Amino acid sequence: MLFQRFLRPFDKIRAAKGPFAGLFTPCSVDEVVSIDCETTSLDPQSADILTIGAVKIRGNQVLTSQKLSLKIQPPKPINQDSIPVHHIRNQDTAGAMSLEQALPILLNFIGNRPILGYFVKFDITLINRYTELYYGFHLPNKPIELCHVYYKKVNTYYPDAWLDHKFETLASTLNVPIIGRHSALGDAITVALMYLQLQQGKRPKLM
Repeated sequence: MLFQRFLRPFDKIRAAKGPFAGLFTPCSVDEVVSIDCETTSLDPQSADILTIGAVKIRGNQVLTSQKLSLKIQPPKPINQDSIPVHHIRNQDTAGAMSLEQALPILLNFIGNRPILGYFVKFDITLINRYTELYYGFHLPNKPIELCHVYYKKVNTYYPDAWLDHKFETLASTLNVPIIGRHSALGDAITVALMYLQLQQGKRPKLM
């Protein structure tokens, strides 16, 4: 199951003559991009992006040789209360690129591929704030929510089960190692591995 995309009618027109017109063309390859953003808060309308991680999936393989890890300099100092979650300090972003510099790198990496994520709506809403600001459009890419794929798979075997959608529970149920939890690239790779396990793996074993 995918959350509904609301494609705005003028986004394609705005992008047509720019460098990202290709985002609005149909994807003709068997590839998906798993992404994750570490941010200063959990409000996608106000959070600043600190790091972005992404990795490509082709067929039944996570292409760790084709990954992206970007560190972003936030426009204001990082709130100390959020550091225990993402473990990124103000000194860690010193000299990092601006989001304006990072955004075209990210968009070229994603291309027109579907975007996979854990609570992917958060990441897409966040990125859309900046594609709107700098380019005047929202991402047209098809979103794939890992929790929805997980629910559909597990519900096939356990239709009456109560399902816990915590990240750690999904990884444990699917027997997938957690790689660098709360690092953007680590979470993106872990989500990619869980997605492949759901697509092609054995019957999940609920705890």
